[in-house]
Amino acid sequence: MPQDGIVHVHEPDVPAARTRLIVDVDTGIDDALALLYLVASPEAEIVAALCTAGNVPVDQVTANTLSWLEVCGRPDIEVAAGSQVPLVAPLMTTEDTHGPQGIGYAELPAASRSRSSRSAAQAWVDLTREHPGELTGLVTGPLTNLALALRIDPELPSRLRRLVIMGGCFHHPGNTTPTSEWNVAVDPEAAKVVFDAFSIVPPDRRPVVCPLDVTESIEMHPEHVARIGDVVGVPRSGELSPDAPRGTRSSADVPLIRYISDALRFYMEFHRDQGLGFLAHVHDPFAAAVALGTVPYTSRPATVDVELDGRLTRGTTVADRSGMWQRTPNADIVAGTRPAEFFDHFVERVGSYIRDLNLPPSKN
Repeated sequence: MPQDGIVHVHEPDVPAARTRLIVDVDTGIDDALALLYLVASPEAEIVAALCTAGNVPVDQVTANTLSWLEVCGRPDIEVAAGSQVPLVAPLMTTEDTHGPQGIGYAELPAASRSRSSRSAAQAWVDLTREHPGELTGLVTGPLTNLALALRIDPELPSRLRRLVIMGGCFHHPGNTTPTSEWNVAVDPEAAKVVFDAFSIVPPDRRPVVCPLDVTESIEMHPEHVARIGDVVGVPRSGELSPDAPRGTRSSADVPLIRYISDALRFYMEFHRDQGLGFLAHVHDPFAAAVALGTVPYTSRPATVDVELDGRLTRGTTVADRSGMWQRTPNADIVAGTRPAEFFDHFVERVGSYIRDLNLPPSKN
């Protein structure tokens, strides 16, 4: 059946239902912001944070995730490591974008705990078996772990309540090759495995794909960080400014504000070097808000496939919205949102959480 012209409008749920999440990350500056947003959200319960190689190698991703959750006040969340490499291709990493350790200039304290004893792929399988129909998957890195889990258990898609993917691009230039987005380009075979596997789910449980077409409109500027500081009660210093010397570090006395500012400075300097301005495209927090139903967006159903063989187009995501392939739609592609409304929500949510986290302990 042709799908062209079908547009679904999604307004934030008020109140939003509680969402239990498996989060799969390659932490990563914007992954870190997504994790902070989720732990700050009363609608979210993270049952596990799974780590995949992407922005940096998987051991560094795992160390970042353990430390970040700890400084965010959530050392109780299980953190499991995934494969060292993609399914087929050699690993690509992007320290030029996210910094040598993956979190820009931020210097996090070492975590006081260790990673989980089980692999990320096994965690996908175990958790969906333990909680069938209850969990939403959110993947903000390459899809390697989920693809490996599908090799273990092909029935996994039928047990997941929903899957939200930050990845791909359809009517927008790529950010890795002219036609491919980073998360898919790192492991195209894994992305294809996942899209093919989720063809079996009913329409109300199709994966929701947040592509560059929309996420590159989610531009974080120094003013957004300053507004978070305003909510926390941190005086504005002007340190996160395009006029400050390259590599300027935050002197804020609230650790999370320092880490956010120092991570984003690196990211903003990278974007400026690319001619995009002193800003950061924070793709992953938007995908996290889509997973929670706390952000407005529109979507369109499509059949998504991934090019694996093209000499110039490997890793390209292709969407059939008109039924030309005679295949059942396997995704709902996010087509638009209201960025200013998202950032108003993000600033208040994250700022309030950091403020409360920083309060002195009660004497009662």
